[in-house]
Amino acid sequence: MIRLAAFVQDERDGPLPLFLAVLTLVTGLVDAISFLRLGDVFVANMTGNVVFLGLAAVKPERFSAGANAVALISFFLGAAAGGRLGRVFGGHRARLLAVSASIKIPCGVAAIAISATSVGEAEGWVRYGVIMLLAVSMGLQNAVVRRLAVADLTTTVLTGTLTSFAADSSLAGGSNRGAARRVASIVLLCLGAALGALLLSVAEINAVLAVTLTLLVGVWFAAFRLRNAIAPWAVPPG
Repeated sequence: MIRLAAFVQDERDGPLPLFLAVLTLVTGLVDAISFLRLGDVFVANMTGNVVFLGLAAVKPERFSAGANAVALISFFLGAAAGGRLGRVFGGHRARLLAVSASIKIPCGVAAIAISATSVGEAEGWVRYGVIMLLAVSMGLQNAVVRRLAVADLTTTVLTGTLTSFAADSSLAGGSNRGAARRVASIVLLCLGAALGALLLSVAEINAVLAVTLTLLVGVWFAAFRLRNAIAPWAVPPG
């Protein structure tokens, strides 16, 4: 039986699942922005960019190898920074999340500022600047989420989540372990992408980026308030 309460909060992870749920929604939003407005590129899901690089080798008139390469390199640098943060602040999970969000927020502000300098579609240095900032932010997020080690909530990579959901389901003879979080992750990413596409149909890219920034500020504020919490969930597992 799927226990929805385990997704929201439990003894092992405290409020962290709720925070990561918001970040999963943000992931869907930013990838909708990048794919629909920055030209066949993802800033969160790097598997797609690797595929696009292969396609660009054959169809350079259709796909931008430069944009995909910038996203991959920027994501790598962001993930490296997130790994460094994990080693410095990883002793307290809420503090690590708060510090990482305090870096992601300026990246979002800078992306909005750069995007605002362009009228209509983002092109040239504006396009690459926004891709770089968003990919750095998402690389940082992925590394920090990996360090937080909240089971079944990766905020980005859902191929493994979907596989685990199917393999552990009652259909496969399993016990539906972690089903609530896995289903929620899939739904939230899809919802974020749909919301991003809807907002982009009625607003400019910088306005939609402002929505993602608002969600990030909410996560930062909640995590910051818990940065000194003394509770079992605040200590990293293992």
